[in-house]
Amino acid sequence: PLPLSTLPLIDPSNTSFSKPLLFPPKQRHCTMTENEQENGTAAAETAVEAATSPGAKDDGHWDADQLQHHDKPGEKKTEDEEEKPHGMLHMPHPHLPHAISIKRLGRKGKGKADPLDWGLPGELTKEEVDVFMKFRDIVEERGGEFRNTIYSFGEEEGEAYTLCRWLRARKFKLEDVVTMVEEATEVRKDARMHDFYPDPEAALGADVAVFMSLYPQCYSGVAKTGAPVFYSKPGVLNVDGMECITTLDGILKFHWYVMLHDYANRLREQKAKNPEFCRFECVSVIDLDHLTTAQLSQRALNIIKTQTAIDSVCFPETMQKMIIINAPRFFSLSWKVIKGWIDPRTASKVEIISSRHAWEKRMLELIDADQLPSDYGGKGEDTHVTLMSNVTADVNKLYTELMHLRSHASHTFDVEDGEEIEIRIFTRGTTGGIFSIVDGATKKGGKTYVEGVEIQHVGPTDENTPPTSVLLTESTGMISGPGKVKVRADSKGGRFGSENYLIVAKVYKKH
Repeated sequence: PLPLSTLPLIDPSNTSFSKPLLFPPKQRHCTMTENEQENGTAAAETAVEAATSPGAKDDGHWDADQLQHHDKPGEKKTEDEEEKPHGMLHMPHPHLPHAISIKRLGRKGKGKADPLDWGLPGELTKEEVDVFMKFRDIVEERGGEFRNTIYSFGEEEGEAYTLCRWLRARKFKLEDVVTMVEEATEVRKDARMHDFYPDPEAALGADVAVFMSLYPQCYSGVAKTGAPVFYSKPGVLNVDGMECITTLDGILKFHWYVMLHDYANRLREQKAKNPEFCRFECVSVIDLDHLTTAQLSQRALNIIKTQTAIDSVCFPETMQKMIIINAPRFFSLSWKVIKGWIDPRTASKVEIISSRHAWEKRMLELIDADQLPSDYGGKGEDTHVTLMSNVTADVNKLYTELMHLRSHASHTFDVEDGEEIEIRIFTRGTTGGIFSIVDGATKKGGKTYVEGVEIQHVGPTDENTPPTSVLLTESTGMISGPGKVKVRADSKGGRFGSENYLIVAKVYKKH
């Protein structure tokens, strides 16, 4: 659920830098005795001397000098390059004083940084370091929700990577970055009042498993960089079905849940497993198999546009790479035009590969085989199995069928021996239909399980009003197999118009 505008590219072959953290938040309430202050100052001076010595080890903390680009990593300054202390940085050790002096902020050498690493800690110019320090001061001074917005994924991301992520999004233009954070703080205000909707089903207003069957998307495994990998299948997106079960407001609330509970937890868990995982980003695989121009409706684009608006301002620069696979010809041609309109750095983050052989090879370059799902050429769990994990444990099978009811329509489900089926209907249709459930094995004279249930949406029809839901098997209870169960419907409006009804059938093992 993240837009192209938030995709910073990572070069998997670049291992020149892997420092995980900068300085922790400012310790606002801390008192020391004179003895502790003297000991702390001495300890701080020792720490600085040790950190800047030729054989110093990486302890995971950054000073401003380390944020800068170096022609040769570890290169020492000459005596002429040494400057007086400039600025104060906070150190994490509990026995050190609040801040210690740091040295020169200017860039070393005259070489150019790799454009793929632009704006990352260790690759900043002197001017960018200056902006970083000013932004850092603003963040600590303003604190509160301004700071919480920036650290939305938690303190685990580390100061250097967090602040650089926001700075990159506005090309290190301080005023623009501050404006962006203020806007993001306002955008997330209502969601924050509800703790960003920790219950996904309550947020969506619908069964998450049903929603995922209509718009399959999931996280599965991690890339070689440690970044979570997100799989989305817009080629089988069923917007009409989604409209039958939820609202645009519900989809957006669910998006907040995904970003700040699901995705954020994955990032923190990965950080706990691997302390050197610093770039809180993800790799996206967008599977366009079966995509048609008809699926790119205004309603589908409205959903994507609204989610993108949230992501681009609240979660900037949170993608490493996007691989678009199985792209139809019309999409590939459109991309060639679009690519010329956008920033080259943004364009370089996206790869479009239509050949299965080619995209399997590329994904194995980015993702280890045991982390890559088997349906995408790896040895990991098939994404269809991953998606079924959203279904409650007692559900054996889940079917979702969209019925376009004009005059008469029906759909039949197979129920095996030892199984029983429950059927629910969702709609926004205001004309209504008459629904029955009959034995689907015979054309005439078969058993009727449910007869003449009227289903019609009553009330507002705007996109944020919940749809109507009716449990069709409520009067009879679940229908046992073996057999064929047919859902039959007759429109109340005859042939004058068509309405959508989503049939959701859950099959359970019979107890």
